[in-house]
Amino acid sequence: MVSSDTKKAEPWKSLVAGSTAGAVEGLVTYPFEWSKTRLQLVDKSSTASRNPLVLIYNTAKTQGLGAVYTGCPAFIVGNTVKAGVRFLGFDAIKGLLADKDGKVSGPRGVLAGLGAGVLESVVAVTPFETIKTAMIDDRQSKNPKYQGLFKGTAQLIKDKGLSGIYRGLVPVTMRQAANQAVRLGSYNWMKVFIQSRQKDPKAPLSSLSTFIVGAFAGIVTVYTTMPLDTVKTRMQSLEAKKEYRGTFHCFARIFKEEGLLTFWKGATPRLGRLILSGGIVFTIYEKIMEIL
Repeated sequence: MVSSDTKKAEPWKSLVAGSTAGAVEGLVTYPFEWSKTRLQLVDKSSTASRNPLVLIYNTAKTQGLGAVYTGCPAFIVGNTVKAGVRFLGFDAIKGLLADKDGKVSGPRGVLAGLGAGVLESVVAVTPFETIKTAMIDDRQSKNPKYQGLFKGTAQLIKDKGLSGIYRGLVPVTMRQAANQAVRLGSYNWMKVFIQSRQKDPKAPLSSLSTFIVGAFAGIVTVYTTMPLDTVKTRMQSLEAKKEYRGTFHCFARIFKEEGLLTFWKGATPRLGRLILSGGIVFTIYEKIMEIL
């Protein structure tokens, strides 16, 4: 059984390191997130390119670079809070699950990731993802009205109610729980596996090794959780209430009307984002924790 040594991380350090990593990662990788969301919202009959890089290029060329960053402020704020809560929760739960020798087994690492995913979904991901998705969806209309983080959010709450900001809570929580169980669990396992083969098993990984392990964890996460991400996006679209009665109806309708592969629509830009995301967020987090 693979296990790792767990030092009880001070909560404020986990929060600061995670929040900083989330903010940097969100800014750098946002165009991939934007294109993934656009591809998941595009009508099946549309003749627009499904290539994320072409979509980003054409949109930037015709509407300006700012269009590719539609919804970015909401995403960065959400990502900052999300990553802070994620690592705070993960470190806290790992501490609770550690054995008497301060070790956390592979399965317990996955369980800690699952708990961290649920926590971040309720506290940060659902509301900020709803705002981001609504802004991207709204930008495609002739008269967009959800412009700007504060003004757009206020208008969205006015139109949909506070409960509307938590639209899609179930699929978001399902996705985040699965995401972090896979992502943090696989990262924790691979990190310990590499450390166990070093001369000094307790020595931290190099920045390059951390980036590679984090990037690989991102690849695993994308392909295992993509269907949940697609359903989450559909449930947070502006027309969701008209189209779907609930999360499972959304799953069933997409499968019946659009086919199984539709669940992996947007996988390529999400892959691009999570490879960079995994590398960036874990590298920055580990380095800040070392400094603190």
